[in-house]
Amino acid sequence: MNNQNCSCTDSTNNDPEKAACCCQSASVPPTGKYLTPVDEKLPWLEGDIVTPLGLVPRVGTKLGSQDILGAWKVRWGIGRMNYKISPGLYGVGQPHQDSPVLVSCNYKLSFDTLRKNLTGVDAWILVIDTNGVNVWCAAGKGTFGTKELVSRLKKTRLGEIVSHHKIILPQLGAPGIKAQEVFRTSGFRVVYGPVQAKDLKAFLVADMKATPPMRIVPFTMMDRLVLTPIELVGAIKPSLMIFGVLFLLNFVIPKPFGLVDVGAFLGSVLTGCVLTPALLPLIPGKAFALKGWLLGLLGTLGLLAGFYDTINTGLPMVGMLGYLLTFPAIAAYYAMNFTGSSTFTSFSGVQKEMRLAVPVLLFLSCGGALLLLISHFG
Repeated sequence: MNNQNCSCTDSTNNDPEKAACCCQSASVPPTGKYLTPVDEKLPWLEGDIVTPLGLVPRVGTKLGSQDILGAWKVRWGIGRMNYKISPGLYGVGQPHQDSPVLVSCNYKLSFDTLRKNLTGVDAWILVIDTNGVNVWCAAGKGTFGTKELVSRLKKTRLGEIVSHHKIILPQLGAPGIKAQEVFRTSGFRVVYGPVQAKDLKAFLVADMKATPPMRIVPFTMMDRLVLTPIELVGAIKPSLMIFGVLFLLNFVIPKPFGLVDVGAFLGSVLTGCVLTPALLPLIPGKAFALKGWLLGLLGTLGLLAGFYDTINTGLPMVGMLGYLLTFPAIAAYYAMNFTGSSTFTSFSGVQKEMRLAVPVLLFLSCGGALLLLISHFG
């Protein structure tokens, strides 16, 4: 960025040479110091951008091996709560005073998704502090909110770097932002960009006008399956506890729990965590718990039919009833957990479903587990 947008003047005697010197010193900050407190050795940084206020870090648009590995790890819940970057101002390409300003959160997975779709674009990226939470969830929690946005605009002194007063926010962040309040307190007008970062180039070319498809959240099967690993990770700890209890019980009960029991439990977990999200629009019902229960019931009936001879020789009818009560309820519980990752329900809808479903599922699973114990002790 050159000195053409430097507003520094000599107010004492209007000496052009002194004014030019003042502007030059304002444009060249101390070497190695960014306006945004970020480690200069980060692999996704590609130098810096000179502004009247100081150096702004330039980020690359190509994801490296560390970025890909980091994304895979957080999908599986490894280091998820600490996968974030420093809030502040960044740039891609060769941004100048007229370049657009895109607002994002400091969850690195979201930041990476944004920058990889900006190849060939000259733009500023204003990252606000959401405590490492993605835009959609942070907007619901209030961390991707008006107060933080206005505060970050003032801290970065963005108005002294760009000549316009427009900022582009992700559409999914709209619930947390009061656009009129942002304009009143900062002077910046909010423009909502497309839902998906891949549409940003077309959005910018069209003078920041979104087409109807750009406003739709598709949430395809692949979109849903990408979210399932974290659901499976959440099921590991309780599953290990249950297996530990079954292992100990096998030392004292007449009819030990076997592979069919373990398979039924694992099948119900996979049904709730993976299969239900994958087939979500195809399963009847609106509530996620109901969808998971229906699919779990089908799976349990299939298990009982396929292993009828094995189960029937060592398991009385009371045990089969225990199967039908316990395992569909487990599938329903894990399916219900997916409501927090879905665009299918609202926050109030999630709360309503949980108030109704949790007591019912708890009753069914506890009752079924008691019947299974009775059958194995009997």
